Amino acid sequence: MKRLLLAGAGHAHAQVLQAWAREPLDGVELTVVSPQPLAPYSGMVPGWLAGLYRHEEIVVDFPALCRAAGARWITGSIDRLDAQRREARLDSGEELPYDLLSLNVGSTLRPPWIPQARVLSMRPLAALRPAWHALLDEVRDSPSREPLQVTAVGGGAAGFESLLAALARLRRLCPDRPLHGRLVTRAPGLLPGLSSPARRAALRALERARVRLQLGTPWNDAMARPGEIVLWATGAQAHDWLRDRERRGALGVGPEGYVRIDAQLRSLSHPQVFAVGDCADWGHDGAGPLPKAGVYAVRMGPVLLHNLRAALQRRPLRRYEPQRRYLVLLATGDGRAIASRGALGASGRWAWHWKDLIDRRFIARFAG
Repeated sequence: MKRLLLAGAGHAHAQVLQAWAREPLDGVELTVVSPQPLAPYSGMVPGWLAGLYRHEEIVVDFPALCRAAGARWITGSIDRLDAQRREARLDSGEELPYDLLSLNVGSTLRPPWIPQARVLSMRPLAALRPAWHALLDEVRDSPSREPLQVTAVGGGAAGFESLLAALARLRRLCPDRPLHGRLVTRAPGLLPGLSSPARRAALRALERARVRLQLGTPWNDAMARPGEIVLWATGAQAHDWLRDRERRGALGVGPEGYVRIDAQLRSLSHPQVFAVGDCADWGHDGAGPLPKAGVYAVRMGPVLLHNLRAALQRRPLRRYEPQRRYLVLLATGDGRAIASRGALGASGRWAWHWKDLIDRRFIARFAG
């Protein structure tokens, strides 16, 4: 019996489990481990923050996928890895031996502690739910009608979308309370990588939402006002165990702690380990790194599935060819969205309906 261990409840692993349920591989014991059983789909998180979706509408139920696939589900996280012995130790202390390991654990953020402000980290997504609901309850029940400021730190898609979504939700919740928005980024421009028309549409969306934009401004904790809400959405970071040489063992990682992989999605140091999505460092053969965007994990899913099956059966593996251009749809919290692909960009209510349709179709694939 061969042992396949999937660590992480990411988009690619959801696709692997769904396919495994349709066509299991004889003689393989499949185990899935992740800290949260309900994995939010990143593309729908801004809509959930804005109150446009219920939480149950945006999550993938991984224990249900495991039941359908005949896999064992474990609630937990990798704490240490011994890639030489092919053994993962969980935060519970349980040790899981494997023949093949696939990592789809995503990334995280390490927000500062700011005594005078309320800080919400946009990653990991599973931890955002209780923090956001607690904040909504606190704001709704507060007798104060003093102006409230909401600041997003980070000028990428996460900071832009989360700020507009949070402002829309809070303004509906407390229509009589003045609410100010601010977006702070050390970058010289907003939403790098998007087309010029899309960036102009983003600036218009910030203006409609009465958001003050501070470009080229590194965050300093002294910038926070008493009672301010700070949405921490800076660049993604690798998990602690991958950044710690002792805990990750001999597994090869890049300078930021992401697992270095080849064109077949295998670890460069240990070919029995696969890695996809945010936790992977794609950059072999002189190729540039991939953005930390969910679209790559989704597109990696079919290649990962093929290569896991092929590795277990000693068959040839397939190359993953990352797309260099892809459609970006950003929600603006007001019933509109911005579409960007290559040099093209546009915005409007039609773009939100398009985004909503695409996202609902994706999540529906994994419903019971």
